[in-house]
Amino acid sequence: MKKTLKTTASLSLITALFAMVAAACTSEGSSTPTASSAAATLKPDASSAAAPAGFTYTGTGPITDKAGSLKILATNAWTNNVDLNQAPIVQELSKRAGITVNWELLPPSTYQDAISPRLAAGADLPDVIYQLDQDQTMKNIQGGLFKPLNDYIDKYGVNIKKLFEKYPALKASLTTPDGKIYYLPQLAVTKNYMPTFMVNQRWLDKLGLQDPTTLDEFTDMLRKFKANDPNGNGKQDEIPFSVAPNQLANAFGPVFGLDLANNFYADKDGKVHYSYYEPNYKEYLTYLNSLYKEGLLESDFASVTADQITSKFSQNITGATFNFSWYTSMVYSKLFKDYDPTKPLIKGIAPFKGPHGDQFYIGRNPITGIFGVSKNAKDPELAFKFLDYASSEESKEMYVWGLKGQTYDVVDGKKQFTEKGKDNDFIQKFGINPTNLPIEQSVEATDVLVAPWHAKIDKEMEKYIKAPFPFVYALKAEADKENTVMPDITTYVNEMNIKFITGKESLDKFDSYIKSLKSMGVEDVIKGRQAQYDRYLTASKK
Repeated sequence: MKKTLKTTASLSLITALFAMVAAACTSEGSSTPTASSAAATLKPDASSAAAPAGFTYTGTGPITDKAGSLKILATNAWTNNVDLNQAPIVQELSKRAGITVNWELLPPSTYQDAISPRLAAGADLPDVIYQLDQDQTMKNIQGGLFKPLNDYIDKYGVNIKKLFEKYPALKASLTTPDGKIYYLPQLAVTKNYMPTFMVNQRWLDKLGLQDPTTLDEFTDMLRKFKANDPNGNGKQDEIPFSVAPNQLANAFGPVFGLDLANNFYADKDGKVHYSYYEPNYKEYLTYLNSLYKEGLLESDFASVTADQITSKFSQNITGATFNFSWYTSMVYSKLFKDYDPTKPLIKGIAPFKGPHGDQFYIGRNPITGIFGVSKNAKDPELAFKFLDYASSEESKEMYVWGLKGQTYDVVDGKKQFTEKGKDNDFIQKFGINPTNLPIEQSVEATDVLVAPWHAKIDKEMEKYIKAPFPFVYALKAEADKENTVMPDITTYVNEMNIKFITGKESLDKFDSYIKSLKSMGVEDVIKGRQAQYDRYLTASKK
């Protein structure tokens, strides 16, 4: 059976559904985006109210009764054929706000590295700056690069206050130890459409297999995928399991009770652990080493890309992976010309039951990015009002659904995407879920887009999602220690991780590895993280 690869890039589709990029995306970098002529022909909604007399900002547009402009530095789209500066949704937001926004948008794959020198210099900063790095050690705050927002929140934070009421832990995360708030968030606050193991249902059916529920069953499935020609082409060309390296830890760490993707986790008693400094980490390495030795984990696993995995599915030569769940119906299944949207093809499955009774997937940190008003802001009040308005329900509805009559209509009281609104290329250029604004994931809009079987499976997965270690700011002493020792620790951990999995370093030396981490100061970092977590718990109760 011949398979064809859709022209729509997998990463484009991710951006269409959510903009949970940073941490979330698995694709490589994109070239510098250029304005899309197609996007330029799309007309924004003409309904833009004039400011009333005796103007007072109420949380809706416009945000001022005077001509105003802002310079904002942020990320562009993940796809290089989309320029969010030209996107109708982005243009409509500034139109409704009643101001001019001069965007400087950079590719997200290199964004943080690109802006770091500018932040270090601390000169000629725009009014608002978006950061993927959440400044956990408060380097930029302590450097005086951003204005505290507490007074602005008190006076003008109509929508931000609602957000903090809705998600109390969010305010706890964004509040520094001295009680100040410097950043407003970009969010992913649901347990839906998280990363998941996924398998080819047709391969399972052909080999008479059920969904694996344990590591032993998963390993047995991979062995049969490799040996028994599930793609039916008479060749032993199957790659049983293909996964991008940045998803490997996220996939198997939870089976052993670890959060390797976020490094730290708190156990049920509130004790903080560094996942790479735990006995269970040796079990994790031992299992992956066994897969590697059997050829069930690719020999070049450390360099596998998202596009390569998509290509393997398009050729029907791989049967399992781990990725964000929307890939199942929105990317991988659609690669098959004979795919029937009423039936699962590449589908998500429940997490495996681990040797210590663990069974969960790690959710995302609700804060996926932060916006700060810089010290150089010419009108910080206007900058804050724009961020507050951009965080409103009105704005978020536009991010998710687009503009009425163009990307969606209301039928029988319910929003439905138009045919254009279902066209991935169109909505990308239209600016759906723009990564340069404080977007928030919408489950309702995603349920409409994915196949019914996918939405059903997603609801079944909710009970397995476990919150990651919360984002908490560090005190100066904690930050100084972490900034001093963690770069070397991270480099060492990453090097040893590859060596242990590939067998270049024997796991008999794991105890020596643990001693090295201890001598490098990892326990001091854990102590600092414990103090941060304790403060977070206290703040969450206020």
